[in-house]
Amino acid sequence: KIKNLSKTYKNKQEKALDNVSLDVSRGEIFGLVGPNGAGKSTLIKSIVGILKIDEGEVSLDNIYLSKDATSFKAEIGYVSDNHTVMERLTGREYLHFISNIYKVNPEESKALISELTEKFSLQGALDDVINTYSHGMKQKLCIIATLIHKPKVWILDEPLSGLDPQSAYDLKMMMKDYAKQGNIVIFSTHVLEVVEKVCDRVAILNKGKLIELDTIDNIMAKYGKFESLEDAFISITKKV
Repeated sequence: KIKNLSKTYKNKQEKALDNVSLDVSRGEIFGLVGPNGAGKSTLIKSIVGILKIDEGEVSLDNIYLSKDATSFKAEIGYVSDNHTVMERLTGREYLHFISNIYKVNPEESKALISELTEKFSLQGALDDVINTYSHGMKQKLCIIATLIHKPKVWILDEPLSGLDPQSAYDLKMMMKDYAKQGNIVIFSTHVLEVVEKVCDRVAILNKGKLIELDTIDNIMAKYGKFESLEDAFISITKKV
């Protein structure tokens, strides 16, 4: 639950987020879209506790970020848009480090690491130092690391950036499967075709405001029976 969330950056007059409220349900894939500077990354970084919220509240199953940040963050898996990792470690060392932070059973961690690295064709590079990885390989490692503790909420900011077509397809299938298990998947992207194919609902942000929140079909029908989300998106954002 996100309630009346507002955020203003220092030395800025306009709000990066302006009174944004929305609920996301278990089993749902929820898309965040908007033009550059719309507030998508600010919203995500506020949800995961990286940015301090000026006004409003974020909660998950009655765990409030402002009251118990550690318990709240323990239920979140976050893939950032900059793929920051500890580059002097090997891939295996990094994944075990993340596993230890979240106090995951070592045997469960080992099995999940094996499963996910095989899915993303990363098993052959696990013992290489991360600073030798390509951009796409670092992205795969970040995605795997966020699932080690099986979070209730999986949040991804531009997750398809740098992935090859097969890995991008695998990630989309993983998102669908993860939601089917009763978890929440929230992701931000500029690739509207992906949103149209995988999301149950979508929120459209512009200039820090939530300007639309609905299913894909309802949004397209509401704004003139468009044939694609892209057409509807262009029409909606032009009006703001």
